[in-house]
Amino acid sequence: MLLPRLVGLAAVLSCVACADTQTPAPRADTQAQAAKVPQPRQEKIFPVGSSWTAVSLNGRPFTGERPSFTLNKQYRANGFGGCNTYSATAYPLREQGFVVSPFVLTKKSCDRARQQSEQTFLVALRTAAKWDIQGSTLTIEGQNGTLRFERAM
Repeated sequence: MLLPRLVGLAAVLSCVACADTQTPAPRADTQAQAAKVPQPRQEKIFPVGSSWTAVSLNGRPFTGERPSFTLNKQYRANGFGGCNTYSATAYPLREQGFVVSPFVLTKKSCDRARQQSEQTFLVALRTAAKWDIQGSTLTIEGQNGTLRFERAM
């Protein structure tokens, strides 16, 4: 009973060895399927040390003196909110995540419209969760909106 199994196993092994030396060319449909396999996404690197000027919040452009944003190598964010200057700690995370600590602000008095614009900007920045960069445009998204920045000179 053991002998027939050994003979069968020897036949299978010889066929496997045979197949290794005579590998058929891959079929075209197999190559097409391999091309469709998603490739791992290249992790982007946050542009630390760059200065950015806000263009819009949720598609609405900023008017007047536009807010700004800079993140240095020590992960200290600072900029102009539209009325006051601010500072915070901000960390770019894996998979383009983003987190910002509470702000430290100057206490300048501005007209109501500028204060409201600054408030919505700072809330959107503080609640940021994701970032992306395409060319010279930085996008920061969170539960309170999408901020778009352009690289400052």
